[in-house]
Amino acid sequence: MKNYIKYLGCLLMLGCFSCRLDETVYSSIYTDNFYSTAEDAEAALAAVYSELADLYGGPAALLVPDFSADQVYPRPVVGRDVYTLFSYDAAYSVAVSYGRSFESPIDIWNNCYTGIENANWILTKVPNTNMSNTKRKKEILGEAFFLRAYFHWFLTKNFGDIVIRTKASHTLEDAYTEKSSKADVYKQIYLDLDSAIASLPDYSPALIKGRPSKQAAQALYAKAALYGENWTLALAQAKAALNSGTGIGLMDNVLDVYNPAKEDNARKENLWAFEAESVINGRASQITSLYGPRNSNGPAYATTSYGSMFAYQAFYNSFDPKDKRRQLLDTTYIDRQGKLVHQADITPITRQGVLVKKYMDPNSIAGRHATNIQLLRVADIYLVAAEAEARLNGATADAYMYINTVRKRAGLDDLQPGLAQDPFIAAVLQERSWELFAEGDRWYDLTRTNTFLTVIPTAVNDVFPARRPQARNRYFPIPQDEINANNKLEQNPDWK
Repeated sequence: MKNYIKYLGCLLMLGCFSCRLDETVYSSIYTDNFYSTAEDAEAALAAVYSELADLYGGPAALLVPDFSADQVYPRPVVGRDVYTLFSYDAAYSVAVSYGRSFESPIDIWNNCYTGIENANWILTKVPNTNMSNTKRKKEILGEAFFLRAYFHWFLTKNFGDIVIRTKASHTLEDAYTEKSSKADVYKQIYLDLDSAIASLPDYSPALIKGRPSKQAAQALYAKAALYGENWTLALAQAKAALNSGTGIGLMDNVLDVYNPAKEDNARKENLWAFEAESVINGRASQITSLYGPRNSNGPAYATTSYGSMFAYQAFYNSFDPKDKRRQLLDTTYIDRQGKLVHQADITPITRQGVLVKKYMDPNSIAGRHATNIQLLRVADIYLVAAEAEARLNGATADAYMYINTVRKRAGLDDLQPGLAQDPFIAAVLQERSWELFAEGDRWYDLTRTNTFLTVIPTAVNDVFPARRPQARNRYFPIPQDEINANNKLEQNPDWK
């Protein structure tokens, strides 16, 4: 994350170590020697963040769910259409043969479990580390709990039942563990977030970029509980974050949420983000260059872009024209000669290509950009609260207040009053689609509500005229290499 891991030249990873001639190990995260100082603890924490950076820099965390959903689609080349067409198999042979395993669920699995392992070493060793700054020591542990919870949550929403890991692997045998039920995974997530909330500082503008606050942990808690269908817990944690009195809240202009020049002010809404940098040795993501129009080289998007991802015309059409969020989509752009390029010429594959503008950075340097990827937003938590309240008590005044807060910022009228419970919840899910599009969120709303089988076949165009997901696509198969290596690990039932 920006100002935190960007200068880390040698990351502490599994199996990565160096030795002196006396064979005393100095840099392995497995040794007692390593965790002796505050600098060691910070470096170990940076190794956890590194896995998050790889997850979103690839960026499997966005491509895999977004290409599966009904908002955006890939240019149908280089194997990225396997998620849009649901043509992957249990061995991911199609995706890996293209050579983009770092854009596949395999990458999600590997990055998350490596992040969890690195977090487990912190939670095992740092309590005994000699640190004069006890406040910072407590925060490091809180961040490790937070990140372990986030990685477990990311795994379970992609794979369902997964292996829970809460202990560092001292031996190879420690890695041989069977899966736990999704319900047990959520129990562990809640326990970790309880610990994170108790240890993390409140949000403040001075909080170091990329680090989570107590309110970010409450936001993650609320969203995870929503996925875990614990409506009471989801509502309680959402209200705790929204009513914290720490200064978090919505930006007045929704467009400013995504403006790299206003990212410092926007952190009051973007509680936690993958913080990209356009400097040499900075961490960035491919997402800006992928979403930009082909060879734009223009001031309107980025200095380097490939035209690899677009929004469906039907999704663009679903917006009310007065919805300010529709300005984050476009059917034209200005090229480097100052020429207005119309929709028919945006992409070579369709006359209905719609640009996604959430990740624009006109000041990017080649493929490096400073556009952050939002992971936990206040607007999201308002909608979590609206849904949880409605599932508990129906379409109450509070439920309407939560959703209308987001709609008002978007320039829309209040939601139609008097809705019954089910239509209100459907309206919240639709609002989530408009508010959070292209942020790696929509696919999980469709799978957690088990509506993807009816929604996805209608999300088609002349590039992908037919899309036929099956029930087994609700979760991805466990990577076959993991099953081959761990005789206690079973493939997801629908993929056997």
